[in-house]
Amino acid sequence: MTDFLEVTAPARSAADATLLALSTSPRGVSFGRLGAVAAWLAGCQDCVPPARISSPRVVVFAGQHGIAARGVSAFAPEATTQQLQELEDGLSPAHALARIAHPGGAHGSAPAIVTVATPPSGAIDVADALSEQQLEDAFTLGREVADKEIDAGADFLIPANLGVGSTTVAATVMGLITGTEPVAIIGPGSGITDQLWKAKVRVIRDAMFRARDLRHLTYPRDIIRTIGGYDLAALTAFIAQAAARRTPMLIDSPLTAVAAVLAERLAPGTAAWVQAASVTAEPAHHLALEDLGLQPLLDLKLTTGMGVGSLSALPLIHGALEIVAEEVSATRELLNQPEDQQEK
Repeated sequence: MTDFLEVTAPARSAADATLLALSTSPRGVSFGRLGAVAAWLAGCQDCVPPARISSPRVVVFAGQHGIAARGVSAFAPEATTQQLQELEDGLSPAHALARIAHPGGAHGSAPAIVTVATPPSGAIDVADALSEQQLEDAFTLGREVADKEIDAGADFLIPANLGVGSTTVAATVMGLITGTEPVAIIGPGSGITDQLWKAKVRVIRDAMFRARDLRHLTYPRDIIRTIGGYDLAALTAFIAQAAARRTPMLIDSPLTAVAAVLAERLAPGTAAWVQAASVTAEPAHHLALEDLGLQPLLDLKLTTGMGVGSLSALPLIHGALEIVAEEVSATRELLNQPEDQQEK
């Protein structure tokens, strides 16, 4: 059985020092949530002021879900393969955003986009998503991909996904965890019709019934194996491993949010290394972010996947780091003064 590494917390002192510096001037206070994001990164880096992000990576896990053949999406099952090919050819929306989602010059490079194709998962309404061995293999894959990217120099990770049926899987898992009825956990997904909505309700209802004894999150492994998928398992391990390696992350989809929820249960402390870039209209997505205690930076109702939401938010984060670094540097003398002098 896979043992997840212990996750240590970001440096609270660095985050607090950044927030303190910002609080000393009206301009610093005016930065609002940009200041909070920069302070989070200061804690992750244990660095005041926070350093620029120099080597971000988008890692897209492509999933093949058995329930995609049930008519739960406006996309045909083969759309997963087509979208994966777009990514590998550099022709995806993610690549278009990646070309502009960096400060340029000597301050860093455009985010690299890495694709990971995962094996098919079972149709969760009638069968388990994974065998025990497949679950372990998926965990190993996620950990190894995280290690590979971090060892290659990545200092900021965007775990992402694509795959027809992924919102159905996310809804099923969060529906089970929270006890939410299928009709209340289903969102618009890829833009489904009434007929597709009914099919989605049936799939989620049957899958949740199959896993009814696993409702409590004391069984996160069994939840992933029974009603999750290979991509969800790999994403969960990827996020947990990146947190253990003290690498900050940005998430933007229902499935990555659910993966973060599961990673927090398997490796407590993981959530502190994650920020939410955006949120969709999926109830499961909102429930997952609430569970993680995260408020998204953007609310653009993006459902594109592939890290598009995170890439849309990345320039904001780069900007936050720039203005906060300048403001913190301007108040460094105050921060270095003895406490009795600061009060005068």
